[in-house]
Amino acid sequence: MEPPVISGTRRSRVTVRGVDFHVTEAGSAEGLPILALHGWPQHHYEWRDLLADPPDGLRIIAPDLPGYGWSGPPPHAWQKLEVAADLLALLDQLEVRRALLLGHDWGGYIAYLMAFSAPERFSAHLALNIVHPWQTLAGMLPHLWRFYYQPLVACWGERLQRDTDFVYRAIRGSLFDPSRVSREDVRWFSERFRDPVCARAGRDTYRTFLLHELPAAARRPQTERLSVPTHALFGVADRALHWSSASPSTARADAYELELVPDCGHFIADELPGLVRERLVALAARHPPDDR
Repeated sequence: MEPPVISGTRRSRVTVRGVDFHVTEAGSAEGLPILALHGWPQHHYEWRDLLADPPDGLRIIAPDLPGYGWSGPPPHAWQKLEVAADLLALLDQLEVRRALLLGHDWGGYIAYLMAFSAPERFSAHLALNIVHPWQTLAGMLPHLWRFYYQPLVACWGERLQRDTDFVYRAIRGSLFDPSRVSREDVRWFSERFRDPVCARAGRDTYRTFLLHELPAAARRPQTERLSVPTHALFGVADRALHWSSASPSTARADAYELELVPDCGHFIADELPGLVRERLVALAARHPPDDR
């Protein structure tokens, strides 16, 4: 299965830290770098609107995360800190010294980890439908029921993703207005997870989270303060995550703001790509990654 055709893009393969990354880029090579990170169950095609028509002056860099899309599998079991280190090494290989982060779902969570570990590398973060990292057990308990699908993926994810329409139904069922996203576009995501490498990566994303990272976070909640300016954009009809878990009142950050988007579900970049584009352009204008 070849990657979907997106006119005007540049494709490359970059190997760092044992990961064979598939990277899709668009826009001027001299433009402001935007590192666009997708979540589960997607790949770089989540950013198809930005890649097909990149805003003036921006360089969109959209890698498939390790094991996802057309990237090779990681040498680790999808430990989030390791994925963050993989992506920092990718930026080094691409000779990008400073960028703006654009992350959705797990891509947004990985972006937070990157901003904590190397804040000097990032001018700002546009976080799409992802909770912030300053969670407490008390704050999470009312919303743990929303994680109902995660044990399924962690335990039986390979079979579910490869042999059923689980991924297709998960995406379609999470759209506030399914007419906004074509069935063909959803199939570009769901069919890719029939590949064994992608199915294992999806499984390991949640298996590692539930068995190791979530218990560790409950024992030692994040207390570090974030210096990278962050604008969180959140579709309030999200069934997997609740916007209150991205509240500014519980964020420990020098500059953090939350914008709630009515009549939109979890996949905000697919449902409302124009809004995401507007917010990205505005954030880049306010916080340009000058040192490129």
